[in-house]
Amino acid sequence: MPSPLFDIAGKVALVTGSSRGIGFALARGLLDAGCRVILNGRDEDRLAAAAQQLRTVTGGEVVPIAFDVTSAAAVADGVERAEAALGPIDILVNNAGVQHRAPFPEFTDADWQRLLDTNLTSAFVTGRAVARRMVPRGTGKIVNICSLQSEVARPGIAAYSATKGALKMLTKGMCADLAPHGIQVNGIGPGYFATELTAPLVADEAFSAWVRGRTPAGRWGRVEDLVGTLIYLCSPAADFVNGQLVYVDGGMLAVL
Repeated sequence: MPSPLFDIAGKVALVTGSSRGIGFALARGLLDAGCRVILNGRDEDRLAAAAQQLRTVTGGEVVPIAFDVTSAAAVADGVERAEAALGPIDILVNNAGVQHRAPFPEFTDADWQRLLDTNLTSAFVTGRAVARRMVPRGTGKIVNICSLQSEVARPGIAAYSATKGALKMLTKGMCADLAPHGIQVNGIGPGYFATELTAPLVADEAFSAWVRGRTPAGRWGRVEDLVGTLIYLCSPAADFVNGQLVYVDGGMLAVL
């Protein structure tokens, strides 16, 4: 029999940015674990298609709710609609994010602001809206999807690294304020993962060879590799784990 320590069946989870890629995989993992899941994104058609696909493959309860996670007003309305649809949110996964690569001197103000809004502000306003409902209930799990770049940088991604480094510290700050209310806030830091968004990098043989050579595991991550860590952080097994960032990177950060 599965250990009750990792039982999250019946929990309600909201996963932002979950119409594709890592968010979609995390939503599927939560459904496979017995959760009821709210998918989020801004493209209603893509979100509806993703929800239908997940219903087909998992048989689980999935509700797509489109809202802009960079807008505090839209988030407040979206969270209210989510809880009206499935009940109180037990698990929040702040996954929404975007990348933009450019040399630092050429980075535009607009692209800087877009990365800040999508990668950092979204986690702040969504986390705040959900926490306001979790605090009176005295329970909840929040998982922020950070990055390998929460710790290190490469040329061309200074802005992305800045937002993900700040998200690491937001995770710790949220922990400081919310842990006394029975809420655990942690982060997951993916390394290099093969997704729709990274497909050009995967196809670049020189870069792909660098990733494989630099990663002790010798390969790109698969989105399914993140699910076990998420389930753990959302489960009773992690009730005394708070403010931590777990890197799922095939060992890349462990070696020079």
